[in-house]
Amino acid sequence: MLKRILIVLTLLVVVAIAGWFWVSQPDKARLSEQAVTGRTPQLSETRSEGFPTVGIAKPVGWAGGARPTAAAGLQVTPFADKLDHPRWLYRLPGGDVLVAETNSPPRKGGGITGWVMGLLLGQAGANVPSPNRITLLRDTNNDGVADQRSALLTGLNSPTGMALVGNWLYVANTDALVRYPFTPGQTKITAKPEKIIALPGGGNHWARNVVAAPDGKTLYVSVGSASNIAENGLEAEGTLYAGGPRANFAKNGRALILQVWPDTKYARVYAWGLRNPNGMAFEPKTGALWTVVNERDMLGSDMPPDYLTQVDFGAFYGWPWNYWGGYVDKRVTPERPDLREYSKRPDFALGAHVAPLGLSFAGDARLGGNWANGAFVGLHGSWNREPKSGYKVVYVPFGDDGFPAKSAKPVDLLTGFLSADGKTTRGRPVGVITDASGALLVADDVGNVIWRVSAK
Repeated sequence: MLKRILIVLTLLVVVAIAGWFWVSQPDKARLSEQAVTGRTPQLSETRSEGFPTVGIAKPVGWAGGARPTAAAGLQVTPFADKLDHPRWLYRLPGGDVLVAETNSPPRKGGGITGWVMGLLLGQAGANVPSPNRITLLRDTNNDGVADQRSALLTGLNSPTGMALVGNWLYVANTDALVRYPFTPGQTKITAKPEKIIALPGGGNHWARNVVAAPDGKTLYVSVGSASNIAENGLEAEGTLYAGGPRANFAKNGRALILQVWPDTKYARVYAWGLRNPNGMAFEPKTGALWTVVNERDMLGSDMPPDYLTQVDFGAFYGWPWNYWGGYVDKRVTPERPDLREYSKRPDFALGAHVAPLGLSFAGDARLGGNWANGAFVGLHGSWNREPKSGYKVVYVPFGDDGFPAKSAKPVDLLTGFLSADGKTTRGRPVGVITDASGALLVADDVGNVIWRVSAK
């Protein structure tokens, strides 16, 4: 009897969702993807959605030797294939490349929301178990192809960021920053991890990144929000947002970047109001920390822009109450008008819903003069915009002052992931780094390939 009731309820849910798709009119972009980019993007009125626009590109993979399309003067080849959801990359001093093969931890909560989320993730090729592994890739003959690989670390918990400082390899799991003793040249780590700090795990934005400061004394850890706009309550985003005691800000806060002193295991909030910061990197000329951020959903296909920004100590970037330096999101309660004037405007818009994840500067890249001073950004691609946006790697030209050029727009560097009609995608770019030769490596977590972009 109970089984029969569950079947009926499931069918009703399916019919309800199918009916919504049938009668609803998904919000369609009225501006081009490129219009909502740059230092002064074109901003439009928001269009609040009761249910998000859903535009999922079906993953089909790279068949028959197909590969992405590189910009003029560049070429692309596979550096490593047959991986299992490769998302993040890190280059060791000797040239070995670490890849985090990872995915979301099991998502808590059921009901209709959990079921719909699972359906969307499955359509996007993301609803697969996390391999929880860091694999070491080695190119022994310097031909641009990894000919050796080994499982350096296994049994992790949805790892993303990696950083080597001295003889310690730091790994950012979804719920903790840990470290392992490591000597370059090792192909397997058997030591037990040492926990540096606990992190709030899971949620809508589960990936945690870590980068080491240029002086090696501190680390920076990014933690995304648990929700879109704190719709589950500000308490779910940590005491910083709910007005709790300052001592707990770093312990359980979300939507922020932490600065960590690993030897004393002390952490402080470096910047906050960042909905979902992922890639972090230091600009070579100024040494300043930069990040890319995924902005909020359900305000229409044109708004607000995801962005690239320098991260200033103590700065507040608006989430969840404001976006793009002070535009108020009226959906968020309770309101905080007192914070509006302190909302820092990001430095560069990347487009609406493009989902920037990877970030790397061109400091040691050798791709030619057109790609010598700027930032490479991996745009994972939209699931909630019509037409779809992102699904490529772009380059943001910088000026001599260490900021994006005044008239700069993102320049396509690696495309061809998304089909012309937007219905299918062969892959989705995530992490980006340079290899020892100056080529660009791009992790493709749907195509299960790491692509290598080099000068012809």
